[in-house]
Amino acid sequence: MKKRLIAIIVSSLLATVIFPANIWAQDINFSQFYELPLLRNPALAGLYKGDFRITAAFRNQWSSVTTPYVTQALGLECKIGAGGENNYLGLGLQVTNDVAGDSKLGKMAVLPCLTFHKSLNGDENTYLSLGFMGGFVQQHFDASKLQFDDQFVNGAYSPTNPTRQSFTNTNTTYLDAGAGLLFSSETQSDIKYYLGASYFHFNQPKVAFDRQQDIRLNKKLMINAGLAVPTSEYDKIVLYADYFTQGGNNQTQGGILYDHDLVRQDEDEAISLAIGAFLRWNDAVIPVIKLNYYKLGMGITYDVNISKLSSASLARGGFEATMSYRNFLNTRNSSAEKVRCPVAF
Repeated sequence: MKKRLIAIIVSSLLATVIFPANIWAQDINFSQFYELPLLRNPALAGLYKGDFRITAAFRNQWSSVTTPYVTQALGLECKIGAGGENNYLGLGLQVTNDVAGDSKLGKMAVLPCLTFHKSLNGDENTYLSLGFMGGFVQQHFDASKLQFDDQFVNGAYSPTNPTRQSFTNTNTTYLDAGAGLLFSSETQSDIKYYLGASYFHFNQPKVAFDRQQDIRLNKKLMINAGLAVPTSEYDKIVLYADYFTQGGNNQTQGGILYDHDLVRQDEDEAISLAIGAFLRWNDAVIPVIKLNYYKLGMGITYDVNISKLSSASLARGGFEATMSYRNFLNTRNSSAEKVRCPVAF
């Protein structure tokens, strides 16, 4: 009976993804959202100290409850001068791959990004940034991995039992797009901050596997903020926060990191350790540890689930790891003395 109930639930959930007219898809979300700037706001592309940056992330979620949801991301960014001594273009590419559940419901997105950073003063510390991101997304699932209610006969399941469920298409591809605006600056006391807003899926692409169904990806509006406050020559406090609304659902997430330089040769040549915690409101408490080894950064988080699912998950949400690398290029157009990151470690 329990297996029969599970099969009914799985079948119903898949049906809502594929067939009905009033279901709207939602986005993936990382606990270390601050390490994946292009997923927060395209205007964040290129706001770091260096000519290029590479960021990778891996997330494994809900393995304590069901088949794990596994998500990977790769972000590439570089900067080139444009339209003035202190103005820059940020070029980016965000790739994500997500696989969820028994049906291996997957989504792979390849999203190029272009951002213009306009210097607002001669000190090169204040910028107004406008970014656009758009590309293709491909979704798929494996129908052979599903179990349906009518495949249970006298309480026993057999994959050879016929089912009334049929799928004419298990793949779909669509075009997605987003844009963002950001203001970033630095005070005379070396306090760095930014505040921005982004608007994703404004083209509302159709995402149903059955193309006759008008199921669209919800538009998402995000507010992004960051603040870095030095407390001594070797220490700083960094805060990040996001708020977003999508399809009638709202989410607030944010937290604090305390960063201490263990070894420091200059501002850009240091080994530092950061510890802290983040909160995804009504969902998870997230301890964070990050090691910065000169130009290389490595972060680890674990979601401690506090939602209504915590009794089933035993508070075990998901593990996440990130790695990033940034550096300068030995070229005439290097940004070594120009665009500064508002909240870089």
